[in-house]
Amino acid sequence: MPLLTRRNLLKASAVAGAYGAGIAIAGKFGLAEAAPEPQLLTAVKTEAVLTKAGPTRNIMSWGHEGMPPVLRMTKGRRYAARLKNELDEPTTIHWHGLRIDNRMDGVPFVTQPYIYTGDSFDYAFTPPDAGTFWYHPHCNTLTQMGHGMTGMLIVEDPADPEFDAEVLLNLRDWRLGGDGQFIAPFRPRDAAKSGTYGTLRTANWRQEPQYDAPAGGLVRLRIAITDVTRIFSLKMVGAEATAIAIDGNPVPKRFPLDLLQIGPGQRLDLAVRMPDEEGAVATLEDIRGTAPKTIASLRSMGASLKRDIGDLGPLGQNPVPALDLSAAEQIPLVLSATAENAAAQSICGTLGYSFWAINKVPWPGDTPDPTAPLAELKLGKSYVFNLENTTPHAHPIHLHGMSFTVISSSTREVMTLVSDTYLVQPDEKVQLALVADNLGDWVLHCHIIEHQKTGMTSYVRVS
Repeated sequence: MPLLTRRNLLKASAVAGAYGAGIAIAGKFGLAEAAPEPQLLTAVKTEAVLTKAGPTRNIMSWGHEGMPPVLRMTKGRRYAARLKNELDEPTTIHWHGLRIDNRMDGVPFVTQPYIYTGDSFDYAFTPPDAGTFWYHPHCNTLTQMGHGMTGMLIVEDPADPEFDAEVLLNLRDWRLGGDGQFIAPFRPRDAAKSGTYGTLRTANWRQEPQYDAPAGGLVRLRIAITDVTRIFSLKMVGAEATAIAIDGNPVPKRFPLDLLQIGPGQRLDLAVRMPDEEGAVATLEDIRGTAPKTIASLRSMGASLKRDIGDLGPLGQNPVPALDLSAAEQIPLVLSATAENAAAQSICGTLGYSFWAINKVPWPGDTPDPTAPLAELKLGKSYVFNLENTTPHAHPIHLHGMSFTVISSSTREVMTLVSDTYLVQPDEKVQLALVADNLGDWVLHCHIIEHQKTGMTSYVRVS
């Protein structure tokens, strides 16, 4: 993946402009104006070289060029995409973290029909928020995501401060055997615990890639955890790194990346001040586990630009509605284990087990007759989700279509982050507050995909 300088970004923006950036919204999220010419995303099976064993077959992606394309949009500008399905099974696209029209959310039976082999579907929306996001299927997710269908999505804000370079990292595992081919995507005993880990760790489909950046310059490092299982504990060695955004939203107060734990579905934006010496290397590490693991590195090139992170201006705020906590309704949400009601067979795949539940109800799978909603929310009203994890495992809980604010935790001090995915620790109780500002049925689930597919999924309804 090439280094993205400001000049290259301007060129890319000019090309992306030919696609437009979504459709106008009637009211706030409704569809009104005709969308521009859509960007074509063709779901295919292909091959890619991931190991020294040779090409891995049955890779799934959008296009035959390997890693899914980075999609670039502009905050408040129209965007359209046409998904053409050339897989031998149905698929969809979910735009993870985007607060868009419910009909564009990509969840079979909840928001849209699945897209059969040979069919296409037009997505069209205006992204209201800037930041780092990603996109993936919501049909047969463990296989399709596990085989490659996880792509980064950047919504740019022209008012953001200027960086000297930008590097994107799509972090994910692969479950491959010694011959470089796919093995079973999960083990039931692991799905009932923390999840089944991959055998090959990559950043941008490469092992420990290195990217060049201007010495003494400021790099915007955008990181997306698109893996189906792995939780990361991130640390930067050899350079000053400051967290400036989490899950697409600016942090309330910037902080140095001493150590930060983030899980599947989450994103992190860092401002990295490169070393002044040419050839010096800064390394991003995952220290979760028994030994540090290098994820990727940045190498200083050229004469020092002598930039200072303190001179970096603020990111633009996203238009998330203000909470009224004094009038907020409390909604209990309990994450628990279960061994009841195995999921029914579905055209979008089932793992055949039921290990997890929300409020004691395991999700029955992708079905036209799902469970009742967890809660029925009134448009414009404030709510507090009192989320309790009664299990010994962490769960990155993702809410579609809306953003919440982290209010409190029973185990630690928390920043009042605006987010769409929260990593709930074992035995933690957390308060997540939101304004129900988007009509429709919105899925809430664990983003460890084995947990999602074995019961830890439900939805809320906004009317």
